[in-house]
Amino acid sequence: MEPFFKYHGLGNDFVVLDRRASGRDLDAETTRRLCDRHFGLGADGVLTILPEPGAAGRMVVHNADGSIAQMCGNGLRCVVKHVAERQGSQPRTLDVATGAGLLRCDIDWRDGRVHAVTVAMGPARLESPILPGGGPFLQKAIEGLTGTAVSMGNPHLVLLDTPPSEAARLGPGLERHPSFPERTNVEFVEPRRDGGLRVTVWERGVGLTLACGTGACAAVTAAALAGRAPFDAWVPVELPGGVLEIKVAADRSQVWLRGPVAFVFEGVLP
Repeated sequence: MEPFFKYHGLGNDFVVLDRRASGRDLDAETTRRLCDRHFGLGADGVLTILPEPGAAGRMVVHNADGSIAQMCGNGLRCVVKHVAERQGSQPRTLDVATGAGLLRCDIDWRDGRVHAVTVAMGPARLESPILPGGGPFLQKAIEGLTGTAVSMGNPHLVLLDTPPSEAARLGPGLERHPSFPERTNVEFVEPRRDGGLRVTVWERGVGLTLACGTGACAAVTAAALAGRAPFDAWVPVELPGGVLEIKVAADRSQVWLRGPVAFVFEGVLP
């Protein structure tokens, strides 16, 4: 028997397995079974927390199809909430190891619970391993559209001129476009009147999700490079599940993500 915990960040939901004691990761078949919304617990992914020297833990992101993602901003906030609330104190920061490196997370506490987390997501990269030939790929043609490729530790194709209403139709083909050997997340973007962005993400290995933290970071990065959003300022990104705030350094050396996180329920796996 093993305890599990269900969390979500703006509706992007995860099963969390705290395996810091055993150090045992999860296989693809079990991931798919747990994420099944009819015959399992139902989730966009499973997050295993493994031991990591010098850090609060190491997060491994298992997509609903059993594949591994290098990074997940919403998932990281869920892991931080889980770890911080079980420390017996109220830490203001936690360092968590991910496939995108060791990331510093600042914690907003309310009434003894983690309400929101700000994550230093690391640099936004425009070079390989995004594309086989390297990069950058900035506002270039792809399948009759115009896109910008951004890596947040995981690959993204940002379409600044293709509205979110097209995500379900175009997302599956673009995810597996031959230009992206490891597949890609795809962001469909339109501007908001307040200077923010409205974004829907077709997530690699998952499909349409209510929110995607790395996708929001990639979208703001691409918009800033195109002169459609500011660098060094918080930009609201409206996703189907709610609003995240993103700030991109002018030299792209750091991207910050700020958003809420919520506990849903817990149980025991046989």
